Amino acid sequence: MRAWGPLVAAVGENPSALRARGPAAAEIAALWWLMLGLAAAVYAVTIVLLAVASRRAGRYTLRPGHGFVVVCGVAVPAVILVVLMVLTIRTGVATLATDDEPALTVQVEGRQFWWDVRYDDGAVVTANELHLPVGEQVEVELTSDDVVHSFWVPQLHGKLDMIPGRVNRLLLQADEPGVYRGICGEFCGIQHARMHFVVVAEPREQFDAWLEGQRAEAAEPAGDLAAEGREVFLGTSCVACHAIRGETGPNAIGPDLTHLASRRTIAAGMLANNRGNLAGWILDPQSQKQGARMPPTNLEGPQLQALLAYLESLE
Repeated sequence: MRAWGPLVAAVGENPSALRARGPAAAEIAALWWLMLGLAAAVYAVTIVLLAVASRRAGRYTLRPGHGFVVVCGVAVPAVILVVLMVLTIRTGVATLATDDEPALTVQVEGRQFWWDVRYDDGAVVTANELHLPVGEQVEVELTSDDVVHSFWVPQLHGKLDMIPGRVNRLLLQADEPGVYRGICGEFCGIQHARMHFVVVAEPREQFDAWLEGQRAEAAEPAGDLAAEGREVFLGTSCVACHAIRGETGPNAIGPDLTHLASRRTIAAGMLANNRGNLAGWILDPQSQKQGARMPPTNLEGPQLQALLAYLESLE
């Protein structure tokens, strides 16, 4: 359990749609509890009727067209199904995006097996982590770069598919500050189960400060070791897939690393963002996430330590 401690601290507890922390999730949870209550009531009545019937076996003959059958076998189920249909439609409408102007818009693109996240029409690029101001509606524009994914933050909203060539929209709102775990809700390949992300809900002042910091280019390396690490990054295969604003061009294969050190996780929510996990991921990502698009990196010990010092400075 201790091994999971850093990751749980980074991404929050396991998500549950029944622990709603947003208005859309609350609507969905309320419908679920209603359906559970109705199902339990129907089950209890059915068991009672079966018990009564078993006690009367051989002493009671059911006549065709009996009023009891018509009421309990047709009318009651029909009423229950119609009520559930109406409530389900109402819940679906209540969770749809509206014409109201959202506080901001975020673009999220699903990729095998990570999430590309952009604010300010691409001026701010991060990965596997969304930040939202508490109590405000945020429009999330969802699409996919490869196969069908599904964006799901159980405590904040229902899931919505991400389809290549199409943009779907949902309104995400968190009513309480906290860290909420998101997952891919549609099978998308070998590492589907490990394609997670984090939603950080924070007061507006903290969110504005975070967004302003993310707009900045990468900080200059602090110290000789970090400066050496920058040269390692620019001189190896890292630069072919990853972008660092102010240092490289806009590569689109792997996650943007401009502010990597400010993120809670790496490997799409699979590992806490610390030095040991980062070193292991750089050297041999396939041993930890088989099927990930990142290949192994052949670095000597001093090169690795320098690269780690540089990446840890990218806050």
